[in-house]
Amino acid sequence: MTTTAKDGTPDDHLVREGDIAGDYLERLLDVLDYDGDIDLDVEAGRAVVSIDGGDDLTKLVGDRGAVLEALQELTRLAVQQESGNRSRLMLDIAGWRQARRDELSELGHKTATEVLESGESVRLRPMTPFERKVVHDAVAKVKGVSSESEGEEPRRQVVVFKNA
Repeated sequence: MTTTAKDGTPDDHLVREGDIAGDYLERLLDVLDYDGDIDLDVEAGRAVVSIDGGDDLTKLVGDRGAVLEALQELTRLAVQQESGNRSRLMLDIAGWRQARRDELSELGHKTATEVLESGESVRLRPMTPFERKVVHDAVAKVKGVSSESEGEEPRRQVVVFKNA
């Protein structure tokens, strides 16, 4: 298990969150008898924990990341219980979240470009908060279009529209 800060400066609170999360996830992997390497980073003001390795890890991602989301929440609760602070920790398993981020960035950019050309708004399928944020960030990089989230969880959607 390794711990680093992406910008080279330590954020002791976030490093501690990552360490608590790493210990919790290490115990979980032991109970499940799964192999995995745990990497801890601090990125954009949050602890980021990644588990890579063994073939069984994809079972911990689940359909469309559902199991990953549940494990992230459980890990956040474990961190909160031990530290007394609410955690915004991000968990990635077998590179799924990073691959999903890349896919959603491409979707956001492609949709923004289509909306810019056609002038017609596009409503995307319901997404998790993580997925919506990635799409919003990608749309924001295209001049002349904007996006917003509409609806109620779990059916909340991103709508991309041309600026007036």
